[in-house]
Amino acid sequence: MTVKLFAPVLLCTLMFLLPTSPATLPLVINTWPFINASAVAWQVLQSGGSVLDAVEQGCTRCEAEQCDGSVGYGGSPDEKGETTLDAMIMNGDTLEVGAVADLRRIKNAIGVARAVMERTDHTLLVGESASLFAENMGFTAEDLTTNKSMNIFSQWLSNNCQPNYRKNVFPDPSKFCGPYKPTAVVNEKRRAQSTDILSHDTIGMIAIDQHGHVAAGTSTNGMTHKVPGRVGDSPIPGSGAYADSTVGAAAATGDGDIMMRFLPSYLAVELMRNGADPSSACKTAISRIKKHHKEFFGAIICANTTGHYGAACNKFSKISKFHFMVSNSESNTPLMKSVDCI
Repeated sequence: MTVKLFAPVLLCTLMFLLPTSPATLPLVINTWPFINASAVAWQVLQSGGSVLDAVEQGCTRCEAEQCDGSVGYGGSPDEKGETTLDAMIMNGDTLEVGAVADLRRIKNAIGVARAVMERTDHTLLVGESASLFAENMGFTAEDLTTNKSMNIFSQWLSNNCQPNYRKNVFPDPSKFCGPYKPTAVVNEKRRAQSTDILSHDTIGMIAIDQHGHVAAGTSTNGMTHKVPGRVGDSPIPGSGAYADSTVGAAAATGDGDIMMRFLPSYLAVELMRNGADPSSACKTAISRIKKHHKEFFGAIICANTTGHYGAACNKFSKISKFHFMVSNSESNTPLMKSVDCI
């Protein structure tokens, strides 16, 4: 009888002492195969830095390396040939957010976003005023134009400014570069045809340390040939990214003009709060958008405070898989993962 009572007690003691799953914290996960950004963020956590430091420095590396030409300076020129930047960072402990949009002359957009969060009572600064704020905070003003971005712009001009993101308008009959006037003819297909997956490679990053502190951030130079002043999903809290240290975080990439209407990152975090695993939360967030826009391109990464993670994407053109980077205590190095699109 004594032996029978002892066994359950011993089993319960072992279950209390041993983890129910392999240790997966700390964790860094980011959209796309941006390995150097992931490596920098992981090194920050390994050296005792905060999750905010990890996200900021990881995204900063992508900005400096001009990841895929869609992050940082010298990429995605707008209709005037100018490169402008959007970024945000969120503290999952305090739910504070700092963001910038339509930022000019400043290469380190995620750094300015963090300054907005920590040096002001505001959440989002935009345009020329955001650039002046950055300069006042000591950020260096630089030309964001490069030979590559000017070549992209020149080729676009030579092609009569096609494709672009305008609809229901008609231009000067002698060319397609405007001025534009409204037309009663509705043409919804034109925009979809002009959408280029390579113009949506936002870096979205999540960092969770061994104590469960969470941060998330994004950085992008937006859509190539966008209408000047356009702001996408990346700097919008709950759309580009969202973090809550009681739950986890999510970050999105893709067609921001569509995705921002659904706040997919916020939705994914709320789904995890209600018990969904990260993969299911990501799939539900993408499916919600797909119900209304079957042909959009978009992807999202999710992670909870136990270190579990997932991702999901919508099939678009020839894209059937989405690649992302993961660093955690199991691998101790950035590894590329992929998920089949739905």
